[in-house]
Amino acid sequence: MKKLVVIGSGIAGLVAAVEASRTHEVVLVTKSVLAESNTHYAQGGIAAVTSSDDTIGEHVADTLAAGADYCYEPAVRVLCEDGPARINDLVNFGVEFDRNPAGDDWALGLEAAHSHARILHAGGDTTGADISNALVRAVRQVAADIHEHTFVSDLVLGSAGQVIGVELIDASGKHVVECDAVILASGGAGQLYRHTTNPAVTTGDGVAAAFRAGAELADVEFYQFHPTALAVPGSFLISEAVRGEGAVLLNRRGERFMAAQHPLAELAPRDIVARGIQAEMLAQGGQPVLLDASALGGEFLTRRFPSITAATRSYGLDWGRNPIPVTPAAHYWMGGVATDIWGRTSVPGLYAVGEVACTGAHGANRLASNSLLESIVFSHRAVSVLDEPWPTETSRVRFAEQGILAEIEIEDPSARTSAQGATAVVDRVELQTLMWDNVGLARTSDLLEATRRELSRWRPAAEENRLFTDWEDANLLVLATAVTEAAIARTESRGGHYRLDYPTTNPTMAKPITIVRKAR
Repeated sequence: MKKLVVIGSGIAGLVAAVEASRTHEVVLVTKSVLAESNTHYAQGGIAAVTSSDDTIGEHVADTLAAGADYCYEPAVRVLCEDGPARINDLVNFGVEFDRNPAGDDWALGLEAAHSHARILHAGGDTTGADISNALVRAVRQVAADIHEHTFVSDLVLGSAGQVIGVELIDASGKHVVECDAVILASGGAGQLYRHTTNPAVTTGDGVAAAFRAGAELADVEFYQFHPTALAVPGSFLISEAVRGEGAVLLNRRGERFMAAQHPLAELAPRDIVARGIQAEMLAQGGQPVLLDASALGGEFLTRRFPSITAATRSYGLDWGRNPIPVTPAAHYWMGGVATDIWGRTSVPGLYAVGEVACTGAHGANRLASNSLLESIVFSHRAVSVLDEPWPTETSRVRFAEQGILAEIEIEDPSARTSAQGATAVVDRVELQTLMWDNVGLARTSDLLEATRRELSRWRPAAEENRLFTDWEDANLLVLATAVTEAAIARTESRGGHYRLDYPTTNPTMAKPITIVRKAR
């Protein structure tokens, strides 16, 4: 029986572990506990066509439109076509999606840029936690070799450049687990930014490890900022579904402002709403805008959004009566390790699924609630081809079809030393502040070049003295450098990448930018 290492315990990793355990020996590795992941905190739900009023074609069209004319259509079609079957898988795992009042069908929510109500949710606004809990139960029944509180420092390659193992760090020290294949499902990198809806574990470790192993990265300049995080420490997410139910955005004068920005107003694609909020905040001295859900009533909000209601109350807010302050925050990375539509990367034996991967399905701006769907769809597909011969072309298929705007080689910042002119050890708060200020919602050439210079001064802590957080900081330095270089190269505005000095979209630039490690 072949041995598979799955890295990460969000929906993508848990599904991969459960499905692969039927035919493979599975080792599941996560740096916290099994239930700690972006999945656990997902509120809005999971998008899929489950109603006779909706069609796969419309879901495809909505995804393509939100993606800013940049999605890789074959990946979008796989995402939407496989979605209904994967929803049934979740039901079979024990996920109890909310039902309508009659109890005869699922209660479907509407979110921004969707043409139909197609968002399944559970527990009102605890969809991610309900899915995570069901999958954790399933994986504990089938995967005996589970490593919690274990950090993956690197991938181990064979003489032909294929993955043959993973290097782990745990309480006992550093050791290697040999394997026949690895599925990366380690999530995104929200901790690149000072304000993020992501939990503390999202430091992009899988993307950085894949980069060091020689895997191609793609679309890393496209980072999605969720429009509505509660403007308090921790940036608690206020789900898109709240606006889908009818909540509106107000400036400090009590005026709605999104209708002047887009015909869909508060339900425009996320990048447009986030920039609309940013512009309004700048016009009012940096003060947050207000989300007004009071017309929905406290009783409805408590029933439909119990966890958000509890969070607002914990800060002394009564959103059933009064508007609440919100601000954008880093939320989701459209870029990552480049894959084909089966999760295969450019490194033989290495698969990537979920937010760590870049299939091209989200384009430059992810459609709301497609993230959980992408995770389960592509995890299932990756497992289905584990025993097939590795093809000669994987992620390159997409690039051959779309073309490439730029191929950028960068030195590995996590290997940088003081002898190379790096004068300071990277400080996470300084890095997050730099990225938020210069490589966030709005970018310019001057800001990006200043960021490039500052990042080049930093090096990771010496390996012999590193704690888990130091390993994470080394990875964040890699990813901050990659995002900055790609953002410099894309001289247009598209989706999650907005340049004040190039404010329009250039149709000739609808091509990927790839990042690879410069050969040593």
